[in-house]
Amino acid sequence: MDLTTVSLVGLIALALLFDYTNGFHDAANAISTVVATRVLPPRWAVAWAAMFNLIAFTIFGTLVANTVAATVKEPYVNLAVIFAALLGAITWNYLSWYAGVPTSSSHALVGGLVGAGLAAAGTDAIRTSSLQKTVLFVVISPIAGLVVGYLLMALMRLVLARRDAARTERGFRVAQLASSAAVSLGHGGNDAQKTMGVIAATLVATGHLEGGDHLDIPLWVVLSAHVAIAAGTLSGGWRLVRTMGMSITELRPVSGFAAETSAAATIFASTAVGAPVSTTHTVAGAITGVGSANGGAPVNWSVFGRLAIAWIVTIPFSAGCAAAVYALTTIPVHPLAIGLVTALLLALLGALWLALRNAPRASDISAELAAGPGGETAVPVRPGAGSVIVYGHEGVREEGRSASSRSTGRGPPL
Repeated sequence: MDLTTVSLVGLIALALLFDYTNGFHDAANAISTVVATRVLPPRWAVAWAAMFNLIAFTIFGTLVANTVAATVKEPYVNLAVIFAALLGAITWNYLSWYAGVPTSSSHALVGGLVGAGLAAAGTDAIRTSSLQKTVLFVVISPIAGLVVGYLLMALMRLVLARRDAARTERGFRVAQLASSAAVSLGHGGNDAQKTMGVIAATLVATGHLEGGDHLDIPLWVVLSAHVAIAAGTLSGGWRLVRTMGMSITELRPVSGFAAETSAAATIFASTAVGAPVSTTHTVAGAITGVGSANGGAPVNWSVFGRLAIAWIVTIPFSAGCAAAVYALTTIPVHPLAIGLVTALLLALLGALWLALRNAPRASDISAELAAGPGGETAVPVRPGAGSVIVYGHEGVREEGRSASSRSTGRGPPL
C-alpha cells in the first residue's frame, strides 16, 4: 500500500471523525425540545434521533454534498488542504461543545475549507458561488426559523384558544414525536452530506472519483457518513441540550411541536436547494420565535445574543485554525512537519477524551428536569398557551419565567 493510499484512508477516517463530532455536537438540535418537554427521557431521545439520522439517506439526494465539495476549486484540492480543513472544523466543534455553545458544524467545515484553500493558493482557490450560498444562509436560517416559529405558534394559540388544556397537552406529546423525527431527518439529510462532500473531494483529488460540476457520490460514502453522524448523535452532547432546550425559553409539548415543525420545514427547504444550512441556527431561531409568541414564556435574549455572536465567529475561527494547520503540514522540513502535526493531533485527542470523561450524562439532564418546574409529571397549561409553566403552590398560577430569572432567584415577570 503506497503513501497516497494510506493518506487517503487516514483522511476518510478523519472525515468520519468530524461527522461523529457533528453528531454529538448537533444532537441537541434534534432532541433538546423533546427532552425539555419531557416527552421522551434523554436516553430514548438520542436513540430516536439517531434512528432518523441513519435513514435520512433514503429521502435526500446529494446536492448539499456537491455544494460543500465545490467550496475549494478542484485544481487546488489536495490531501493537505482536506486535512487542514477537517482539523480546523473539529477544533471548533470541540471548543464550542466544551463551552456549551450550540454552533454550526456545517459552517465550521466550510470555514475550514476556505481557510485551507486560502493558505494553499489565495483567493483563486475559492469558488465564490458556493461560499456565498453558505454565508447567505448564516443569516437566512435563524431568521427563517424565528419567523416561521412565531407565525406557527401564534396560529396554534388562536386555534387552540378554546380547547381543553389537558387534552391538548396529551395530544401534542404524541405529535411532538413526529416533529422531532422530522428535525432528525433534516439534520441527517443535510449535515451528513457535508462529510460526503469532503470525502468525495478527497477521492477526486486522489483520482478515485471523476470530477466535474456534479459528483456522483458512491453509496459506501453515503452510508458511512450517515452511520457516523448517527453514532455521534447516540453519544448525546448533553452540554448543548441544556442551552438549546432549557435556557432560551420554557417549552411545553405545544410550543415544542411548533418549534420542531418550523425548523424541520426550513431545513427541508434548504436541503432541496442544495444549501448547507445550519441545523443549530434554524432550531435556535425556531425556539426563539415560538418563545416570542408566548407572553408567558419569555425569551432569554441574552442567551440568543451569545449564540448569534458565536455563529458569526464560527467561519473565521475555523478558517484561521485550518490555515495554521496547513502551514504546519507544508513546512519544508518534513520530519518537523510530521512531528508538529502528530503532537497537535495527540493533544486534540487527549483534550477530547478528558472532556468526554467529565461531560454531563443523560442522568444529569434527567435529574435537572425532575428538579425543575412540575417535576417529572405533566404540568397543566392554559388553553392555547403552549409553553406557559405552572409555578407556585396550591394552584397559584404564575406565568412562565426565563431560565435566567430562575437561576438568579428573581420572580416571574408581572
